[in-house]
Amino acid sequence: MRTLVIGGSVFLGRAIVEEALRRGHEVTTFNRGRSGVDLPGVEAVRGDREVSEDLTRLVDGREWDAVVDVCGYVPRVVGASVRALNGRAPTYAFVSSISACADWPGAPADESSPRFECAPDAGPEDGDYGTLKAGCERAVEQGFDGNALIIEPGLILGPHENVGRLPWWLTRIARGGRVLAPGSPDVAMQIIDARDIAAFTLSQAEAGVNDRFFTSGVRGNTTYGDWLAECHAVTGSDAEFVWVKDRFLLEREVRPWTELPLWAPDDPGSAGVWLPSSAKAHAAGLRGRPVAETVRDTWAWLRDIPEAERSFGKHGIGGHGIDPEKEARLLAEWA
Repeated sequence: MRTLVIGGSVFLGRAIVEEALRRGHEVTTFNRGRSGVDLPGVEAVRGDREVSEDLTRLVDGREWDAVVDVCGYVPRVVGASVRALNGRAPTYAFVSSISACADWPGAPADESSPRFECAPDAGPEDGDYGTLKAGCERAVEQGFDGNALIIEPGLILGPHENVGRLPWWLTRIARGGRVLAPGSPDVAMQIIDARDIAAFTLSQAEAGVNDRFFTSGVRGNTTYGDWLAECHAVTGSDAEFVWVKDRFLLEREVRPWTELPLWAPDDPGSAGVWLPSSAKAHAAGLRGRPVAETVRDTWAWLRDIPEAERSFGKHGIGGHGIDPEKEARLLAEWA
């Protein structure tokens, strides 16, 4: 296949390009060349999707069998790409997010769940991340004259993760000592590897599917305790986990999900965070590798990066992670 990837140089986009090349696709990437480095073997077209002249230059004399849009966040901008690519490919795969669902994470969700209200021509000022993703979906579904494939991932981990959730935990655990572990080790999670979403997305694009899919792991494919234990095992650390109750952390204004990545406290606002259903995608061929493999491969990638270069956020990777002094203070108070 001839495949165009809008983005394609970081994390999930990189995984899609890598998988497409492995399958023998002729791959074109379209990005600004700022976020990452394109993989060898692609035709890299430099440009900004918000600049009409750049879109015109991209499509001039080119056609593809599928477009995979990995970096669309504003409906108005996605709509411009859709219009430029109409007639240039039969399938437009758009990577959205479970965050487009209005009831999640307070309740379980699937493909039939209501989306946020957002116009397909909305601008960046018209909503938050999830709301705008819902508008982007409409921009593709209403504007593309062909197959609209909507991929809605849940929690994605894996090598080259630029969000910094698993990398932060691996880095913190590798340092050793007493590690603040939030909530309960028995909390069931639902994790999927970016490489598995990449394989599924391309298989559906190859088949010319016109549909939408949640792409998360199987419910309960790990627990918070087992996941951190995998991090402990691969790093060979002497870390000691200290499990601290949700209420204690919330009373001290510890921010869920960011200060302690992937921590969703036991409260109504996050009751459905680990309960989306990807049964439809799994029935259509989505396969998720063991979580242990994702942890192992992420550490294999990460450990070759000096720790000083990993910490490009205030307290951790990508802004994730708790300040070490705050962690020590909380552990002392908990004891």
